[in-house]
Order: sequence, then C-alpha cells, then structure tokens
Amino acid sequence: MTFNMIRGPRAVFGTLIGQVRRGVMTTGSRRLCSKPQEGVPAPNQAPGLGFKVPGYRPTEWDKKMLVWSGRFKTAEQIPEFASFEMIDAARNRLRVKACYVMMALTIVACLVMSVTGKRAASRNDNLTNRNMEKKARWREEAQKEKEAAIALAEKAQ
Repeated sequence: MTFNMIRGPRAVFGTLIGQVRRGVMTTGSRRLCSKPQEGVPAPNQAPGLGFKVPGYRPTEWDKKMLVWSGRFKTAEQIPEFASFEMIDAARNRLRVKACYVMMALTIVACLVMSVTGKRAASRNDNLTNRNMEKKARWREEAQKEKEAAIALAEKAQ
C-alpha cells in the first residue's frame, strides 16, 4: 500500500510525508477514519500553549493597506490588534484593485499602440523601410571611411 503511494504523483508523496510527520501513518490502516482509536494515545500538548491572544499587531505596511482598501478612514482608527482575516481581506482587496489597474493600463496601451501604428502606416513608415535606410547609412559611412583610409595611405607615401 505504501509502495504504491510512493510511486504515484508527487502530490501523493507529499501527503505521505505529511502524514508520517503528523503521526497518522503509525495508526495502521485506519487513516481515513475520524473516530478515535483505542490504544493510541492523544498527542501531548504542553499546558498553556493552547491559549493565544486573538489578533495580530498590524505593521505600518498593513495599516497602509487597511486604509487604502477602505476598511478604515485613517491610520489612527486602526485598533492595536486586528484579526488576520481582516488584514488578509484588505490584502485581497488591494490585489484585486491592482489587477483592475493593470487591466486598464493594458487596454490603454493597446489603444495607444493601435493609434500610433495607424499613423505610421499612413506615413508609409514601417520597419522594413527603417531597416533599409539604416543599412544605406551604414554603407555610406563605411564607404567614406574606406575612402578616408585610402587617401591617408596615399598621403603617407
């Protein structure tokens, strides 16, 4: 059974490693059963570690995100401790706003490129003509340099 899980996809192998680390694989073949098994002791927890202050102390960046997302009007209104869900919702809202801005900028850039392309086409300006003009300039410069080198060589003699 375990051999087939190891040979499977990586996701199965990852869950196998997670199950071994959590101690689920030591319980035998009752992995999917949610009932407690007799003879298997519950994991020991240290006393006092189960209690945690509900909340998260937001950083300055988190406070800016909470204000920008519209959750609070000013940074002074933000409580000392905020829930992680509130901060996560503000991050998600800003993520969506950033996506909307990027979509709008992409559409504007497409329209600008379309207009400039049409103007260039009306002037009969395209990459082929530009490339041919550039190569003609290079040939002229090379010819001038060649003539200058020949004249310099004749003058030296």
